[in-house]
Amino acid sequence: MAHEITTGTILIKNGAPLPIGLQFETEAGVPGWRFVKGFDAPAMNRAIQKTGWTYFCLAGEIKTTVFGIDTQRMVRTAIARILIDPRSENCNSLEITRLVSVGSARFPLVHYVTVSAQSRHIQESIFLGGKARPELKTKKFEPPAAAQAIAGEKKALAQEPAKHVRAASV
Repeated sequence: MAHEITTGTILIKNGAPLPIGLQFETEAGVPGWRFVKGFDAPAMNRAIQKTGWTYFCLAGEIKTTVFGIDTQRMVRTAIARILIDPRSENCNSLEITRLVSVGSARFPLVHYVTVSAQSRHIQESIFLGGKARPELKTKKFEPPAAAQAIAGEKKALAQEPAKHVRAASV
């Protein structure tokens, strides 16, 4: 079952450097990002601080609106739009701060969703953009092997029809 996205949902970028002692469960999210299960921003901040690292909250809220029928699909689309915004480019985490879904009186099946998010950044240094100390061990956040295998299969399937088309045209 897909993770239900609500206010307070945290996303972590694949490949983000994390402290060794930080443990949490994730679920597939938008491409290149995963949803953190069981943590909101304050709980994630406490867990990161216990390891001696910092969970920055970058200034400025990013907001986007999406129209459609399926609320969770619209929210995922809005998050994907937020993540391509240049203001979220240098972050490795994202917090959903507000989620508003409104229906239309004129078109009962059509809704619009407004998603607001805060760019966050996990790093060792207490100075934003500061260099990590080489003597501390870190790990890269990588999705579980099963998720990577599924992504690889989808990529292979997406490329497969193109091979058949080229072979037929030769």
